[in-house]
Amino acid sequence: MTKLTFPENFLWGGATAANQLEGGYNEGGKGLNLADVLPGGKIRLQVIAQTGFDFEIDKSKYVYPNHDGIDFYHRYKEDIALFAEMGFKAYRMSIAWSRIFPNGDELEPNEEGLAFYDKVFDELAKYGIEPVVTISHYETPLHLIKEYGGWRSRELVTFFERYATVLFKRYKDKVKYWLTFNEINGATHMPILGLGFSPENQETKLQDSFQGLHHQFVASSLAVKAGHEIIPDAQIGCMLIYAPVYAFDSNPENILHALKEEQVFNYLCGDVQVRGAYPTFAKRYFKENNINLKIEDGDLELLKQYPVDFISLSYYMSRTEKKVKTDEEKAQGNLIGGIKNPFLNASEWGWEIDPTGLRISLNNLYDRYQVPLFVVENGLGAYDKVEEDGSINDDYRIDYLREHIKAMGEAIEDGVELMGYTSWGCIDLVSASSGEMSKRYGYIYVDKHDDGSGTFDRSKKKSFYWYKDVIATNGANL
Repeated sequence: MTKLTFPENFLWGGATAANQLEGGYNEGGKGLNLADVLPGGKIRLQVIAQTGFDFEIDKSKYVYPNHDGIDFYHRYKEDIALFAEMGFKAYRMSIAWSRIFPNGDELEPNEEGLAFYDKVFDELAKYGIEPVVTISHYETPLHLIKEYGGWRSRELVTFFERYATVLFKRYKDKVKYWLTFNEINGATHMPILGLGFSPENQETKLQDSFQGLHHQFVASSLAVKAGHEIIPDAQIGCMLIYAPVYAFDSNPENILHALKEEQVFNYLCGDVQVRGAYPTFAKRYFKENNINLKIEDGDLELLKQYPVDFISLSYYMSRTEKKVKTDEEKAQGNLIGGIKNPFLNASEWGWEIDPTGLRISLNNLYDRYQVPLFVVENGLGAYDKVEEDGSINDDYRIDYLREHIKAMGEAIEDGVELMGYTSWGCIDLVSASSGEMSKRYGYIYVDKHDDGSGTFDRSKKKSFYWYKDVIATNGANL
């Protein structure tokens, strides 16, 4: 077996999102955002997607775990010190839009919100940790949802450009790596998270989603333009949720079906943001699904002129497809659909575990785009048990991460240019999809629970020491 080597400047680290760990939801002048009205529990997305849901907070009816998160807002110094102890080279994080512009449509930003992130970046700099900042990560300001209809509205392009420009100007000496929209291609599956709206009905879901995506494409290009003007050496990337699509068998009909699914889900957004143009297959897909985009004069030229510099991605699972599905074949835990793959095991939440799929994904993306790649999310959500002596022996997480990191090493050997790896949920946080704390990803355990109880105390899991060694040896001991 080939000995795997990672580049000397490889950005090892971890990843989180503001809405899932910060807390302080009503402090420092922050306005409400989408995450602040997401109740806890596995049905959270269904609750908020109901017709007529008014987005009003009713604490007597639901637990709202994102309100407290894991109290990073007050404990960021403690957490960053733990990241530094592991040897992080990079920390992928997001900025809460409504902490900077409480309603989203103001002309002037909230200074108290800007000052908070100054302190976070300064703390990271103290330890030599490079911030990788997502500008919008599932937290559209609530006012923009209620008053404008989320990304349905073209007006959000202006608001986002203003927000991104403020960030670039304020943090131009502190942040080099930026991502525009988190998991942008997931918007057609979960528009409430990615686009800040629920479709009026299933008949208009694709039309609304792709129009919202077009607005985000334009906003992203405007951000790239502003970012490069303000920070000449900035690296600004897109962020995709990537899941390779396998055909269930060698039936040509199933292979063609898998190809079409792969094109639309994995490549349409990448083609627009990296190649700077809608792909040729989009024309037929839009026609067959009655999607008629309103594209303004100059939009297509803007997309072509200001593509992203690199691709970042989340990778959790692959996806298996066949043209005609039956209920019993469905892969129950896979958020993006598909049927059960008989060759794969699954996590406790039903997410199929496929390390080789990561190697396939990186090869597919690099072959298509020939730009640097960055794995900014990957990890195992699992129940963790605290032993009587306080230890947490999460060997299952170590096994998962080891195999995925090996797959990255193989992809590098294949010729893929890979910038770094920031595993998801490096410290336990609130699950985006289910609102649970019990679905834990971190190297660091947080004493916070699904019912809202807990002390927020931090403790190190076995994986903390394992990942520390991985970074210290640049992956040599895998």
